[in-house]
Amino acid sequence: MSQWYPKKGRVIFHVDMNSFYASVEMAYNPKLKGKPLAIAGNPEERKGIIVTSSYKARAKGVRTTMQLWEARRLCPDLTVLRPNFDRYRTASKEMFQMLAAITTCVQPVSIDEGYMDITGTEEHGSPIEIAENLQQQIKNELDLPCSIGIAPNKFLAKMASDMKKPMGITILRKRDIREKLWPLPIEEMYGVGEKTAAKMRAIDIQTIGDLANGDGYQLKQLFGINGERLKNRANGMDERPVDPDAVHEFKSIGSSQTLPTDTVDEDEIRQLMNLLADNVERRMKRKQAVGRSIQIMIRYYDRTTVTRSKKLHDYIDKKEDILYAANELFQKHWNTEPIRLLGITVQDVDEKQNIAKQLDLFTYEKEAEKEKLYTTIDQLTQKYGKNTFKQLQNDTDDDLRTSFQKDFLDDYKK
Repeated sequence: MSQWYPKKGRVIFHVDMNSFYASVEMAYNPKLKGKPLAIAGNPEERKGIIVTSSYKARAKGVRTTMQLWEARRLCPDLTVLRPNFDRYRTASKEMFQMLAAITTCVQPVSIDEGYMDITGTEEHGSPIEIAENLQQQIKNELDLPCSIGIAPNKFLAKMASDMKKPMGITILRKRDIREKLWPLPIEEMYGVGEKTAAKMRAIDIQTIGDLANGDGYQLKQLFGINGERLKNRANGMDERPVDPDAVHEFKSIGSSQTLPTDTVDEDEIRQLMNLLADNVERRMKRKQAVGRSIQIMIRYYDRTTVTRSKKLHDYIDKKEDILYAANELFQKHWNTEPIRLLGITVQDVDEKQNIAKQLDLFTYEKEAEKEKLYTTIDQLTQKYGKNTFKQLQNDTDDDLRTSFQKDFLDDYKK
C-alpha cells in the first residue's frame, strides 16, 4: 500500500459531479432519465438562458448560456425545468458529507465540485479503490454520477476529472503529462479563459505542451505573474494545499441577473438594480461582512460586457449605500444601448470583526441611530414576513442568480 502514498508527496482527488442540476432532477423524477433535459432560469420566456443540460441534450448541441429558443430549435423534444436550489443544495451537502467521511481535508469549490487530500488514508484502501467506492456510494445513495481525478496536486486532479465524463476515474501523474496533457488544445487548460487563449494563440501557443515549453520571459511580459503560474501548471507544478478553511474566504460579494428581454426601459433597470442590491445586502449580512469598493457589470444586447468599479470613502454593507454607489456608476457608464444583464458586486470585503473603524462622535451617533432602525426592520420582518418595508424584493429560490454556485457554501459544515 505504501507505494500509493508517497512519504513526501500528496494524493489529491478532484470530485466533479456530472451535469449536476439535471442529474439531481432525474434522480428526483426517474421518468426524466434518458430524455434530453435542460435547466433554465425562466422556461416560460423565449429568451430564457440555459443553466445546464443533461448529456442527452448536450449531444444535440444544447449548451450552458445558450438562449432557450435556440436550444429548442436544436432539440425540439427538450424538457425544460426551472432550477430548484433547495433540492441541489441538499444533494450537495449529502455528497460532501460522503467526502468528509473519508478525510477531514476536503475543500469545496462550488456546489458540485471539491478537492480531497487523501494522503495518509491507507485504512480506506488504495487511491483507486477509494475513488471507485466513493463514486459508487454517490451513485447508489444519491443516484448521481460523478467523475474523479487522481493526481499529486490540485491542478492535475482538476484536469484529470475532466478527461472522462460521465462516471470516469482518471489518474494523472507528472510522468504522464507529456502524453496525456500536453497534446490538448490550450483552451482546455483549467485557468485559461477565452481571451487568454486568444492571446496565447497569437504568439503560436496552440497546445498545453506549447505553453509548458514557452518563453517564460515573454509569458510574464504578456500575462504578468499569471503567465509564470500557467507555465508552471502546464509543467505539472502546483503547490497549493487542499484547504478546508478556504470555503469561508471571500474577497467580493455580488449578484447578477439576466433580463427576460434586452431593454432600455429605465423603470425595469431600476427595479433590477434594486433587487440586486437587496441580494448583495442579504449575502453580506449572512457573512457579517463589509466592503469598500463597488463594481457594476453591464452586458449589452450584442454580448459586449463592461465592468466599472469605484473605491468608497467608508465601508458599506447596507442596501441603500450599495444601491446609491452602484447607481452612480451605472449612470456614468451606461451608453443607453439595450441591456441584457446587470450585476452589482461589493469588493474589498472583510468580516466586520476584522475592521477597526475609527468613528468620531458625530458619525458614531448617526450610525447608531440608523442601526436601531435596521434592527426594528429586521424584527418586523421576522414577525410579519418579508416586504414589510423593502420594495421590489423577490427572494424565491426559483429566481436564477449567477452567484448561487458559491452562495451555498455559507451553509457548509453547519
